[in-house]
Amino acid sequence: MDGFINILKPPGMTSSDAVLAVRRLLPRKTAVGHGGTLDPDAAGVLPVCVGKATRLFDYIIDKKKVYVGELFLGASTDTCDASGKVLETSDNIPTAEDVKGVLSDFIGDIMQTPPVYSALKRGGKKLYELARVGEAVEIEPRQVTVHNLSYVAQTAPNRHLIRIECGKGVYIRSLMRDIGEKLSCPSHMSFLLREAAGAFTTETGFSIEEIRRPGAIERALQPMDALLGAYPRIDVKSEYRKRIACGNPVKESWLLTPLSEDNRIVRVYVENEFCGMAERREDTHDFAFRAMLLNL
Repeated sequence: MDGFINILKPPGMTSSDAVLAVRRLLPRKTAVGHGGTLDPDAAGVLPVCVGKATRLFDYIIDKKKVYVGELFLGASTDTCDASGKVLETSDNIPTAEDVKGVLSDFIGDIMQTPPVYSALKRGGKKLYELARVGEAVEIEPRQVTVHNLSYVAQTAPNRHLIRIECGKGVYIRSLMRDIGEKLSCPSHMSFLLREAAGAFTTETGFSIEEIRRPGAIERALQPMDALLGAYPRIDVKSEYRKRIACGNPVKESWLLTPLSEDNRIVRVYVENEFCGMAERREDTHDFAFRAMLLNL
């Protein structure tokens, strides 16, 4: 079995546990992994790659993500979310208009410091492992991209829902912390739902309970190229199938139709079979495989 499954991860489950739940429903030794970790307390879209699709991680995880996060004003925590230890509190709570007024400051290419409790590594150890044993670690800010922030609703006097459209590497927990700092009020993220990750959306997802039903996982499995439509397609003449299967770069003369030189990363097909992803080489203009899926 090869393809993608759009899992709707519930809060309280780790991304690794969600992958394990899928693996138990598949034939033994089937490769399974996820594209883009969701925190245990967060819910929503978790792309799961099955079989050969695990070779396509790099082509699905860099796409735009959409979240709805709840900003809690009046208390900060060491984890920047509701599961952490409270560090500071305040009764001086900004209004909804105050929140709306600062959102534009966090749109675009911004510098963001990841949370201390995160899976980033220092010296071979994850930051949350170092934090749990009390080891202080200096974390440098890094540039991330937030495409859009929109105010959704006020759910309580000190709680506000915000929709975030962003690129890879954005920590929503850090964003909620920084919004509070901008408002001079301690804050944290009290809830998070990932609505979309690239072509994966909540509307097309399956819960763990749903895929456990007889035959459901087969119906949930999407073809490996179903979510890669943003990349242009090249079709190779059938007589070059064996050369492709051996990993040889695809020459332009092998193509059924010419392709614009502006296209750098492409989907490769032969006889309508998806063969993998390839990248144009600057020196020869051939397409070298970066993810080969075709067998001899």
